[in-house]
Amino acid sequence: MSQAFWLAIAPPLLGGAALSFVVERLLEPTPMLVGRPWRAVAVHLGLWTLAFCIVLLIVQRPYFAALLVLAELIFFAAVNNAKVRALHEPFVFQDFEYFTDVLKHPRLILPYLGIGQAVGVCAAFGAVIYLGLTYETGLAPRTGWQLFASGLGLLAGAGAALLWLGTPRPLPVRFAPADDLRRLGQLASLWYYGLAERGRPAHPDTSRFSATARPASRDRPHIVIVQSESFFDARRIHPGIRPGLLEQFDAIRRASVQHGCVQVPAWGGNTARSEFSFLTGLGAEALGINRFNPYRKLAQQAIPNLARFLKQAGYRTVCVHPYPVSFYSRDTAFPALGFDEFLDLEHFRDAERFGPYVSDKAVAEKTRAVLQESGQPTLVFAITMENHGPLHLEKVAPGDVERLYTSRPPEGYDDLTVYLRHLANADRMVQALRQNLEQSPRDAWLCWYGDHVPILPKVYEATSFADGRTDYFIWGKGRAPESAGPRDVKIEELGVALLERAGLLR
Repeated sequence: MSQAFWLAIAPPLLGGAALSFVVERLLEPTPMLVGRPWRAVAVHLGLWTLAFCIVLLIVQRPYFAALLVLAELIFFAAVNNAKVRALHEPFVFQDFEYFTDVLKHPRLILPYLGIGQAVGVCAAFGAVIYLGLTYETGLAPRTGWQLFASGLGLLAGAGAALLWLGTPRPLPVRFAPADDLRRLGQLASLWYYGLAERGRPAHPDTSRFSATARPASRDRPHIVIVQSESFFDARRIHPGIRPGLLEQFDAIRRASVQHGCVQVPAWGGNTARSEFSFLTGLGAEALGINRFNPYRKLAQQAIPNLARFLKQAGYRTVCVHPYPVSFYSRDTAFPALGFDEFLDLEHFRDAERFGPYVSDKAVAEKTRAVLQESGQPTLVFAITMENHGPLHLEKVAPGDVERLYTSRPPEGYDDLTVYLRHLANADRMVQALRQNLEQSPRDAWLCWYGDHVPILPKVYEATSFADGRTDYFIWGKGRAPESAGPRDVKIEELGVALLERAGLLR
């Protein structure tokens, strides 16, 4: 009877394990087979074996279990490749959190998978379920439940042993997702990234925001920071865009004390990375594994940062973001970072929308209202949403092409046209904020930057555009403009530069 169990288990177990390496050939970038570290192979086989055991325990059909695990790997390959196309980065362990976000915010994430791939994955699962339930009988009734359970336990123990053998110290990851995927394979890289995030993260050095603030005075200026969703000067990507599209942005750059391009740690998404680096002055190298989603653990601690620094200097600190505060766990992270208030989507119930999201105009109005009602120096950190994709779900309106281009763009540029329509509204937001601050009785500073470039894969491919930098400026009311010309910075340097320019950081 024992021999019957292992004869039934061996072909699907071993055949499925071999096919799991074949499924990896679908991944972008493709993991190497020859030269892969033996420990990574051990982790791959250990995870395959444990997954096979868990599914077999449920369905009790060996071939059915193997096919279900393979279908799951195909699903992960589809998700990985969709992320590579949209965000220029493979799927990592920290992205599993987005599976729950898909249920909460389906429009924000799900369309990037693509209808074709989604249908293909669902068809694959459907076919596996049909074949497994129709053509295979349960193993436990054939071998007996006691033998089935004991054999499954031995197999699971072997899988756990492979994981243990394949997990060295230190972990063989470089936190460069594409490189780690190529060297280690998907399952091993996911396993190592998950282990790297265990425990309480160490406090990185944030000495710039730990310094003593300048003594409080009646003249402390208002500080307004705008993290403009997907903002960058799109005129760099296509010469046919009208030069006056960002007229107000160009004007305030000429009047700014500092402006240029800003290097951000994300492409097309992962806003939290740019956001956290700006607030804390910490770059990716200082964050280690927490660079992929610093709000999961690291931001929940009282880390010195720009908001806490200003709060200690007597500022009221307010975040304005027209989206649910629970997204990215900001509901717990932002109080820990030192924000007094978070004005989320609930504070924009009757606000104007432009496209599917609250308009930039409404965010500018809310910022103005916060400053008007405040009787003390105030930091407003505004995070806009209007420019957020998926851009391909919106349609080009009549007159958009004539209004936004000097010449008709090539076919396949509809996403860019939709983006430019929102970009023009961001330009109007710049004007509104500048006018409001100039009319304010209190001194004021305005810092503006884009968190990442938008998701425009067809346009980038057609133009060979690969510059992920966004644009920024630091403007001070009544201050003379910088004569030295553009100055490129890293996002972790920008918040420090703002406070230094405003005379609040020694």
